[in-house]
Amino acid sequence: MKKIILLLSATVVLVACSKVGKGEYIISGTAKGIENGKTVILETQDETGVVAKDTVKVENGKFEMKGKITEPAFYTIKLEGAQAPIPFILENGEEVTIEINKDSIQKSKVSGTYNNDEYVKFTEELNKIQNKLVDFQTKNTPAMQAAQQAKDTATINKLMQEFGKIQQEVGIASKAKYLTYAETHPKSFISVLILQGVLNDPSTDIKKAEAMFNKLEESLQNTKPGKAVKEALGKLKGGPAAVAPSVGGAK
Repeated sequence: MKKIILLLSATVVLVACSKVGKGEYIISGTAKGIENGKTVILETQDETGVVAKDTVKVENGKFEMKGKITEPAFYTIKLEGAQAPIPFILENGEEVTIEINKDSIQKSKVSGTYNNDEYVKFTEELNKIQNKLVDFQTKNTPAMQAAQQAKDTATINKLMQEFGKIQQEVGIASKAKYLTYAETHPKSFISVLILQGVLNDPSTDIKKAEAMFNKLEESLQNTKPGKAVKEALGKLKGGPAAVAPSVGGAK
């Protein structure tokens, strides 16, 4: 009996300490070294284009945003004067932590939720694959420039063929990475976005895509991208009823 009381007490404490309610979000940001008054804008994209959802000012190296949201979606944080925005996933009932790196905005850190932790890991793994192209360009740009100045078509063609081969290899490896991830991460919001993207590729195995969709958690299937995937699968298979209904989703 004492164990039950202690367990219930612990549950009450956890609920009481939670800063984020259902249907809400909190973004807790640190901006060390960034002067007070700098603007931070929360943006997303809809059918009309980029939309600003909230705007706050940096105060003593920190900022915070609160609001309402019904389902996960990609957003960006844009710091006044920064060259690029910081992408992340905003979620219902979750607190996202963003640490802005003022010297290199690309090195800013996002954490605090399962989906954002997965997004960071997935991006890092994908970059390892795609860095082959960057490495080739870095290594061979001087040779290409010299060949163009000398009108050395043989060298130019050779370098272009090598680059094309690496480009093809990276494309195949990247697609395999996307599909493997979606197949093995049924709880991740990234998976439903991957499925939405690969259905635009005529070479995609529709039966395999359908099987991956049906493995997703029901909450993901019912998001805007999830409904778009279901509709696309229905059209590709000849009708809206083609996708089997989910029973509880993957857990």
